[in-house]
Amino acid sequence: MESQTRVFAAVLPAAGREFAGHDNEQGLDVRAVNRHSPGNRLREVQVTGTAEVCCPADRASLRVSVGSSKESVNDVTNSVSRRLEYILQAVRQHGVSDRDTSVVVTFSDFENMERVCRVLLEKLDKSVCVGTPHFYHSAECLSQMRRRACVSAVENAQQKASEVSQLLGQTLGSPLLVREEETREWRNED
Repeated sequence: MESQTRVFAAVLPAAGREFAGHDNEQGLDVRAVNRHSPGNRLREVQVTGTAEVCCPADRASLRVSVGSSKESVNDVTNSVSRRLEYILQAVRQHGVSDRDTSVVVTFSDFENMERVCRVLLEKLDKSVCVGTPHFYHSAECLSQMRRRACVSAVENAQQKASEVSQLLGQTLGSPLLVREEETREWRNED
């Protein structure tokens, strides 16, 4: 009868490492453990898998400010209102919904954001200031990255356990425990 080895996989991040954008990382910690139970000797291989994933921002917000100096308050109000209406019209024409528009416009299409900025800068005078975009990840994108990192770490641990089992002349059985012990996020300001 062939002996079977059970696997323990702990998902841990690479401590003290910069966010490098690698989907799979090797260099996993492996420990062989013998556990005895009454009348049965069980062999275990405990491995730790790590993974890092990198994903560019999927959202950008853009601040556009409008100012004016005229001889009367009424002239200033009319001037700013016309410019603001033009800004909102340009944003709508480029497919940005009203729910994503307030003082800050949220873009998920960065090329579209660049087109809107060009239109505003070409058509409006210096009384309109188009700010630098702020890039960030949506909650959905972050959640998907966390899942990808976890699955990749478990795959790394399983591969390492398989190699260790083969080295020991054992077959690899079903995992006894898979545990996510720690997750960390790094944000790159580029």
